[in-house]
Amino acid sequence: MRKAKITAVGCFTPPGVLTNQDLTHMVETSDQWILERTGIRSRHIAPPEMATSDMAFEAAKIALENRGIDATSLDAILVCTVTPDMFFPSTACLVQNKLGAKRAWGFDLIAACSGFVYGLTTAAHLVGCGTHKKVLVIGADTMSRIIDYTDRSTCVLFGDGAGAMIIEPAEDGEDVGFLGFSNEIDGAGGDYLKMPAGGSRMPASVDTVQNRMHYVHQEGQQVFKYAVRKMYELCTELLERNNLTLADVDWMIPHQANKRIITAVSEKMGMSDRVIINIEEFGNTTAATIPLATRTALESGRLKKGDLVLFAAVGAGYTAGANLWRWGF
Repeated sequence: MRKAKITAVGCFTPPGVLTNQDLTHMVETSDQWILERTGIRSRHIAPPEMATSDMAFEAAKIALENRGIDATSLDAILVCTVTPDMFFPSTACLVQNKLGAKRAWGFDLIAACSGFVYGLTTAAHLVGCGTHKKVLVIGADTMSRIIDYTDRSTCVLFGDGAGAMIIEPAEDGEDVGFLGFSNEIDGAGGDYLKMPAGGSRMPASVDTVQNRMHYVHQEGQQVFKYAVRKMYELCTELLERNNLTLADVDWMIPHQANKRIITAVSEKMGMSDRVIINIEEFGNTTAATIPLATRTALESGRLKKGDLVLFAAVGAGYTAGANLWRWGF
């Protein structure tokens, strides 16, 4: 198989910002309470006229501009999201049309907060098998549309945003690119983090709307314990399979769900000084957190070509995954 590499990153967040102080006027909370429990100070919120495909399109445009290529060169578009514009057509179809990516096929990938890691895994194999030369992976979520702003336990956590990466073949002899993955699901944890209504099991009705069942429902302690354990297990397993240790990793870029989760995982792994965290500014943007954090690492000058990067995430489902890449630019 050919080795796939990441060649560009592009991100977009809507201009509107919801601060902790703003939330104190909506629910019984305080800036200190939110900051101590989540590490979040603010989150970006999309205006009513902006949907997931709009943010995904903007992030994709920036990634293409950064790479210096046209959308017509794309072979596939993968959109990782749990907040599609609608059930169908897919968000990938909407983005493909907006971009004018006439040669690309694609699909939506639903894995909640693990979505972008799963998307990278899929893209690396599409490129690796030799059938695709340019794959666009987008993580985008408009979480504000499915958050109950009377529920203090969830409304303080989530924000809106999108991030994209372009995956291409590495040059022969080039020591960069995809090294491996460790992904899994555990459906037994599905009840701990879900949106109960809106699907075929419980279609929309007056009762489901009145009972606020089209919003995120979460049992935080269960999710916290699983996330810390599983991210550690998958990361260490992935490194062992590649004959590497935690000391070999230059940067870990985890899903930004809660600063306490990130801190617990990084301390357990002994690499607190090599973890990228930007949750303070963006909150949990679900599938968009990893590309947004990658942009932070690039803009701060920390992430450089040749660095060994470990991406890791846990999400509703449960879904969980880790990717190992030698950074490509």
